[in-house]
Amino acid sequence: TPMPATTTEDVRFPVAGSRGMRAALALPPGHRPGDRHPGVLVVHEIWGLNDDIRSIAARFASLGYAALAPDLYDRPGPRLLCIARTFATLRRGSGDAFDDLDAARRWLAARPEVDGSRIGAIGFCMGGGFALLFAVRAPLGATANFYGEVPDDAAALRGTCPVLGSFGGQDRVFGQKAAVLERHLSELGVDHDVKVYRDAGHSFMSRNEGLLAKLGAFGPMRVAYEPAAAEDSWRRIEAFFGRHLGGAGA
Repeated sequence: TPMPATTTEDVRFPVAGSRGMRAALALPPGHRPGDRHPGVLVVHEIWGLNDDIRSIAARFASLGYAALAPDLYDRPGPRLLCIARTFATLRRGSGDAFDDLDAARRWLAARPEVDGSRIGAIGFCMGGGFALLFAVRAPLGATANFYGEVPDDAAALRGTCPVLGSFGGQDRVFGQKAAVLERHLSELGVDHDVKVYRDAGHSFMSRNEGLLAKLGAFGPMRVAYEPAAAEDSWRRIEAFFGRHLGGAGA
């Protein structure tokens, strides 16, 4: 896959009670003063804001979006504690990480390069669960959950925006969430595109490195990058976000 013709820059945006939260920002290549692009929040996996998430933000920028990937672990205290607190917030459905995402959304929407009326979100694994629930409380035009958590009760998604969902058929932990999400969104009458990639496992969009990622390939989640599923997902992202936010795929 050719690398997107853009890069990310490190930024900080204000959050409650801290010096600001680290994030990666990517703007569309060829941006000119006066241009106003739709925006998208890119919400990371358990691994945090890494090069893989930066490359996803850059690819969004290549599609015509101002993409912001916040580091939800950039809070005072040991990293493992920050990770545990972030997961607890996701399980609860409220707390610091949701507030931080809203701060990120507001900061992105206020930038001169961004049309603040056209903001979406996408998340991966842990981030997919956040992107799905965040869309219930924030004025988003579209959101995407990639192999993330889905509430058991459809009422938890009442009021959400259009939803894109992608799951791996070989992922024995999250794969079955696709049917739950499809059922909820159909019941609620929400525009959606939910797809299961039969031959893909968990984290099929991400090129994660390291021992834990390699071990995950042999576990029940079958963690591995799957190029065919990833590229088909990017085609669907371009079309779905383009339709609802007016990016390059519109």
